[in-house]
Amino acid sequence: MEKVTKNVSVMCFHDELCQVYNALMTSLSLLREGSNVTIFFGSRGVNAIHKDKVKDLKCMPDQPKEIGDAVMKRMEEMNLPTVEDLFVMLHMEGARLLACPLNVPLFDMKKNDFVEGVEIANPATYYKEVVVKADMNLTF
Repeated sequence: MEKVTKNVSVMCFHDELCQVYNALMTSLSLLREGSNVTIFFGSRGVNAIHKDKVKDLKCMPDQPKEIGDAVMKRMEEMNLPTVEDLFVMLHMEGARLLACPLNVPLFDMKKNDFVEGVEIANPATYYKEVVVKADMNLTF
């Protein structure tokens, strides 16, 4: 089967577990199909890259607790990787992981708070070099 190389920009602006999970799984799938993937975490998405907060991401916090708990149970039964595992895979397999330079201080974070592999995006070049040049721009 032929692999197609694309430049993919994924933006994650949420810290809700399902949104973060979808962004990371989509990114990993595209990466494994040969695409160059850059994932940008902005707005509340920066909470997903915080090495302590990532463990406490909530599933469907706007729904009754039992619904979120049921989804979490099904994910566990399916033996899906954790968000932390996905970050390790993405980093080790070559995805670029970028944090918004404006939202990091807004959420009182520092670079040493990040999961491994995350860098702060350069606002002078990020849009020009990543978003505009991307073959696909996906937002979660």
